[in-house]
Amino acid sequence: LLKSCGNDFDLILIHDPELLLAIRGIQTAPVIWDVHEDTAAAVSMKAWIPAFARPLAAGLVTLAERWASSHVHLIFAEASYQARFKNLGVVVPNTTWVPETISESAAERVVYLGAVTQQRGALDLIAMARTLGRQVRVELIGPIHPSVAEQVRQAHDAGELIAHGFVPNDQALGMLDGAIAGVCLLHDEPNYRHSQPTKIIEYMAHGIPVITTPLPVAIDIIDDAQCGLIVPFENPAAAAAAILSLKNDQTRRKELGRAGHDAALRSYDWTSQGPLFVQALERILAHPNA
Repeated sequence: LLKSCGNDFDLILIHDPELLLAIRGIQTAPVIWDVHEDTAAAVSMKAWIPAFARPLAAGLVTLAERWASSHVHLIFAEASYQARFKNLGVVVPNTTWVPETISESAAERVVYLGAVTQQRGALDLIAMARTLGRQVRVELIGPIHPSVAEQVRQAHDAGELIAHGFVPNDQALGMLDGAIAGVCLLHDEPNYRHSQPTKIIEYMAHGIPVITTPLPVAIDIIDDAQCGLIVPFENPAAAAAAILSLKNDQTRRKELGRAGHDAALRSYDWTSQGPLFVQALERILAHPNA
């Protein structure tokens, strides 16, 4: 589509670096790469790339980033990504829609929102659900990667958790309301160490406490907002214990949820950040060769 119709558009916005291959030859439409991850680090987590080929793939990504620095416009979801590029572009922080009001928290269920993969803690979530038993219902909301699909299916069929699979974003966000907590059990992977976990911001926006592993950015968010609990990497028993502590303490649960919602309104609301994104696009359209 890009190769055949690219010059018919006023502006082209891409997220995936693979699409850089398709934009060569486009001359009339300015191209923006919206960088939303540490692209080279992300290569190490691509299951479809053989392990022996990942260093080469990471090197190719670095070359692509250098090429992009002088050939396309850049927008960064986080300032930490700028260090990889000569062209510093513009930073528009990753945010979400924040409801003005939040639902009362109930002591029935805990949620995970996002892609269900091994690196994102899929097997930890299953073990956590088994530890909780029938004390708390565990719900996984998001597409399930084939590498863990069988384990998730078995846990779902056994009644150990509920795996909803892919749910449209607006509906998925509504499913967060009223949960004991939102869980983020990301592993200590290079691509996660300097990235802002979107799911944490979404949990905060919907007024539920956050339970997260100790990635640096996650720690900063939780410490700043005082909106959740931090558990060790790959420790489902600790995650289950944190959930039960919140289940049994309604006052604490409400305090953390409200603190997260307040912080989301202040710092992570798309209502305030969205206009900055639009302004960045308008500047590029007005000065495509700048």
